[in-house]
Amino acid sequence: MSTMMAAVEKIERLSVHDLVSDRELGRADVSLILNFAERVKATPGSFARALEGRQLALIFEKPSLRTRVTFEVAMTATGGHAVYLDHAKPRLGERESIKDIAKNLERWVDGIVARTFAQSAVDELAEHAAIPVINALTDTWHPCQSLGDFMTLGEKFGRLKGLKMAFVGDGNNVCHSLMMTGAKLGVALNVATPAGFEPKAEIFEEAKAIARKNGGRIHLLRDPAEAVAGAQAVYTDVWASMGQEFAAHLRTQVFAPYQVNEALMSRADGGAVFMHCLPAHRGQEVSEGVMDSPRSIVYEQAENRLHVEKALLILLLENGRH
Repeated sequence: MSTMMAAVEKIERLSVHDLVSDRELGRADVSLILNFAERVKATPGSFARALEGRQLALIFEKPSLRTRVTFEVAMTATGGHAVYLDHAKPRLGERESIKDIAKNLERWVDGIVARTFAQSAVDELAEHAAIPVINALTDTWHPCQSLGDFMTLGEKFGRLKGLKMAFVGDGNNVCHSLMMTGAKLGVALNVATPAGFEPKAEIFEEAKAIARKNGGRIHLLRDPAEAVAGAQAVYTDVWASMGQEFAAHLRTQVFAPYQVNEALMSRADGGAVFMHCLPAHRGQEVSEGVMDSPRSIVYEQAENRLHVEKALLILLLENGRH
């Protein structure tokens, strides 16, 4: 048995073949990924050959710093290799059907990481590819981000169940993933958005029900000050996500009262941390002072994306061995 196999055999297997959204992960899956990521981070040398001889395709319709670098480094650091496929033009399905892309890639590589606009593109890749598919961001979900975020919070506070968290801004893909994964971890999450910019109703209601079962809660509010009151973590994201640049000016006006600044952070718990998935627009959704303050853990979040992605790749590519 290889070193990699010996390491993986010591932990429970994931119940999923793909990671297309936070929805599919069970509570035990989330705990397994976070615990395994901590092991990978603590003893990286133990996994230096974990994916030796394995190949990964990176399909990106959107630009990226953190996602592309961390997945490429994750494969290299564990002995594998990543092939980058730029699909900004044409997008998936325009030159060749997504089904045919999936059927070709499964013959050449051991896994697919896809960063797309439409969630349906990742879903279709997973439907037709026999190899594991990982969602590296869509307009609806960002599961790798939320897993890295909760790993970071676990390191900071030593626990996740009952942790008080606030998300302030647009009810976007990051918000959806934080709600869904946080619900499985028993987190108490307040979401504050302007009217008309709430998270998708069906995702909110589903996450709310899951949170109740796990001792957490999710509330939707309008007032950012009310949302962050007593929070131990305050999270925000850009006001206009990729593909929404045409509405940036209007959104700047609507979201101005939702800026996370020193005044808003003063309403949070005294030991509260500031979080952002990055890239950040300093002076818009977050003030320069908060972004660079000792309370900011944005770069710790970015680092932990690497460790979570290493863990995901080892677990899923081993499960999807073909």
